[in-house]
Amino acid sequence: MKKELTVRDIIYAALLAAIISILGYIIVPLPFSPIPITGQSLAVMIAGCILTPVQAGLSMLIFLFLGCIGIPVFSGGRAGIGILVGKSGGYFIGYLIGAVVISILTRKNKSVVNMLLACLLGGIGVVHFLGAEWLGFITNIGMKKAFIIGSLPFLPGDLLKAIVGIFISSRLNKELRRN
Repeated sequence: MKKELTVRDIIYAALLAAIISILGYIIVPLPFSPIPITGQSLAVMIAGCILTPVQAGLSMLIFLFLGCIGIPVFSGGRAGIGILVGKSGGYFIGYLIGAVVISILTRKNKSVVNMLLACLLGGIGVVHFLGAEWLGFITNIGMKKAFIIGSLPFLPGDLLKAIVGIFISSRLNKELRRN
């Protein structure tokens, strides 16, 4: 049975697409990596923890579409299809898949432990695997070196973002259940 998109689905997806876009302006460039630290991975984890898989996927597709057509939503206010085929493109595609994975894993169980495991797998594992794989391919440096410069430095911060995201998501889930 196919479920049609509701107005609520579209509003939630658009809201999270806006949040991930805004958090892209929180940026800390690293001198040793072509990939900057941003707040966007936090929004991906929140989207996965509070939205349905369809809503989470739609929110990331909206975000990616806006960036591809030239709206400056990618990290640091960048835009254009060139970003998706450039060094950080794998991370952005990882956001899409990671948010859906988190949502699938947390759909029936919104406990803190389950959300943490889902964020570790989807929000960190999937995103960094796809990001480093693409970075290694595009720069021709190989997966190992790409992981060392494009993912390893970000893991402690992403763990912190997962904890913050779970705290925010827990609060939002309680509020959404009330309404």
